[in-house]
Amino acid sequence: MYWDSTMIILIPAIIFSLVAQFMVKSTFSKYSKERNSRGLTGADAAREILDRNGLTNVRIERISGSLTDHYDPRANVIRLSDDVYGSATVAAVGVAAHEAGHAVQYATGYAPIKVRNAIIPITRFGSSLSTPLVLLGLVFSWDFLITVGILLFCAVVLFQAVTLPVEFDASGRAIKSLRSAHFLEDDELSDAKKVLTAAAMTYVAAMISALLSLVRLLLISGRRRR
Repeated sequence: MYWDSTMIILIPAIIFSLVAQFMVKSTFSKYSKERNSRGLTGADAAREILDRNGLTNVRIERISGSLTDHYDPRANVIRLSDDVYGSATVAAVGVAAHEAGHAVQYATGYAPIKVRNAIIPITRFGSSLSTPLVLLGLVFSWDFLITVGILLFCAVVLFQAVTLPVEFDASGRAIKSLRSAHFLEDDELSDAKKVLTAAAMTYVAAMISALLSLVRLLLISGRRRR
């Protein structure tokens, strides 16, 4: 990380990210103590939602760690953490339903997730090479390198922007599935929403961080051109 006076721009994003992380951990912890009335585990809920959507070919596996839950489209498997897979809590069911929502997105060809997947290779380069390229361009007075670095980081911003509707849609699908199947009572459904909303804030924080980082790169570039 290149440190200079423009780093102050990132302070709001850092604070928001820390708050978002605290919120998701504390909210998940709170509702991980609330057992759901039907006694469904996270794995049970995910399996039911998948089967109801004709996705009997999607496997569900346990993975170690906390809040490490994700859907892997390459392996066609939902991996649920220890706190979710075998836990019959409101939080576990909400998180598992969210990951099942991602599987349904892939199965139905949800457009934003296609866009996100298409730019992943560029994003990987952009996140690691953008700042070094901009700095090399400044050191050697190569405007071309500066422009390439900024364009690469624009891909990172685009990735974060597309990720927001993907995550919000997966949560929306999760709540809809839980409600229609009567997996949770109304009060439990409200609590599951709180868990998913808190988790969504981490993606909002990532988007804000990416935007402010882009502004910082533009300011650094502007100094060179002046």
